[in-house]
Amino acid sequence: MVVKIKPRRKWRRGHRTYHGSHKKWRGGGSRGGRGKAGMHKHKWTYTVKYAKDHFGKMGFKSVKQKKKKEVTLNLIDLSKLIEKFQDKLEKVDGFLKIRLKEFGYTKLLGKGKITQPIIVEVENVTPKAKEKIEKIGGKVVSSNAKDSG
Repeated sequence: MVVKIKPRRKWRRGHRTYHGSHKKWRGGGSRGGRGKAGMHKHKWTYTVKYAKDHFGKMGFKSVKQKKKKEVTLNLIDLSKLIEKFQDKLEKVDGFLKIRLKEFGYTKLLGKGKITQPIIVEVENVTPKAKEKIEKIGGKVVSSNAKDSG
């Protein structure tokens, strides 16, 4: 006797046997979503117990964040700074000595002119700024071994 068999792809399509109720085996609704859906909502207790590191930033740091931000000062602004705080600056061998780190600056740039010889302590200095200060008889003390450009 020939037995008629439904094609495999049609098995249990719409049937109420197996899977309990006929709505339970279709979609992710009966299990609260598929996979990790709802971990920040209705599956929060699971997250707290088994997946503590699931949320939040970790691992990679951007190159932009790693790069140190330099606070710059031009020579023209340096001369204004010296005029403003001339009484409070230290005098060494007849020169005024200014530590730019105390004023919050990390790099000295070469724009502008400077009129009096001074001693400048700074982390980084451009070659142009160093040349201008030394040209009028001043000194630049840089904490970095090589000058930045």
